[in-house]
Amino acid sequence: MKAVRFHEHGGPDVLRYEDIEQPAAGPGQVLLRVAGVAFNAADGGIREGRLPIPVALPHIPGYDMSGTVAALGEGVDGFAVGDAVIGFLPMTGDGAAAEYALAPAEALVAAPASIPLEDAAGLPSVGLTAWQALFDDAGLREGQRVLIVGAGGPVGGYAVQLAAQAGVHVIATASPRSRDSVIASGADEVVDHTTTSLLDAVTEPVDVLLNLAPLDPGEFTGLLPLVADGGVVVSTTAWMPAPSDEERGVRGMVVFVRSDAAQLAELVSRVDRGELRVEIARRAPLSELPAIHAESAAGTLRGKVVAVPGA
Repeated sequence: MKAVRFHEHGGPDVLRYEDIEQPAAGPGQVLLRVAGVAFNAADGGIREGRLPIPVALPHIPGYDMSGTVAALGEGVDGFAVGDAVIGFLPMTGDGAAAEYALAPAEALVAAPASIPLEDAAGLPSVGLTAWQALFDDAGLREGQRVLIVGAGGPVGGYAVQLAAQAGVHVIATASPRSRDSVIASGADEVVDHTTTSLLDAVTEPVDVLLNLAPLDPGEFTGLLPLVADGGVVVSTTAWMPAPSDEERGVRGMVVFVRSDAAQLAELVSRVDRGELRVEIARRAPLSELPAIHAESAAGTLRGKVVAVPGA
C-alpha cells in the first residue's frame, strides 16, 4: 500500500510517500481502509521530535482519521466489514496517512452519516479537545461567561459551537478573516485581536478563559484580571503552563486530549442532528501531505485540511 512516513525527525522534507506492506489486524484491532486523514499542528511537532510524544521510526503520521472497516482482529465485536467509522488514534503509534491503517477498536465510533466520510476525519481530536477543555476541565455550565482566545482555529470553531449550545455567553477573539465563521458558530461577542486589546474589550469578568492561541507567556498572564474570582483558565498550549491566581481562587490547567468513544459518539450525533458543523477548508491527495506539512511550517496553512488516499 501507499503511505507517508518519516524515517528520521526533522522538517517537512523528511516525509516520504512510499510503498510499504499492508498491516494486519491483531487482537482488539480493526484494519481500516482510510477515507481521510486530517492534518493537525501537533503532527508537525511529532515529526520534528519537539513534542514529548515518543514514536518508533519509521513513523506514519496522522491520528485523526475516517474510513471503512476492512477486517476485524480477534475479540473485536460491535463492528462489521464495510462500516464507516472515525477515530482518534493513539498518538504514539502509527497513524492513518496511508491507504490502510490499524486502530484499537475502542477508539472508533460510527461516522456521521450527514457529511462526506472524508470530511469526517476533521472531527475527532479537535472536537474532543474542545469538549474536554470546556466541560471536563473547566466545568462550564449554563449561564456562565467564557472567553475563547483563538476561536478562529479548528478547535475554536467547535469550542464556540459547544459553549453556545450549553447556554453560555461566548466572547471570542478572531481575525477579520474568521469573524463571520465565529459569529455563525454562535459567539455573542467577537473581538478583533489584531486591532483591539482584550483588557479593553472585555468589560465584565468571565468564568472561564480558554486559550487556543500561541500567546507569549507574559501576555497570557496579563489576561488573568479578566477571570472572575474562583474562575478557571484552560489552555491547549502544552509547551507552557496556564497561569493561575491562588489568592483569588483562579485555577490554571493545560488540556491533554484523550480518546473517548462516548464523547466522540455524542459529537457525531450533534453533527447528524445539524447542531455541529464540521468545516473543512480543502481536501488534498495523500501524496501532497508533505506539502501540507510545509505550508503549516511556513505559517501559510489555513483551515482544516484532509488528505485523501487514492485521490
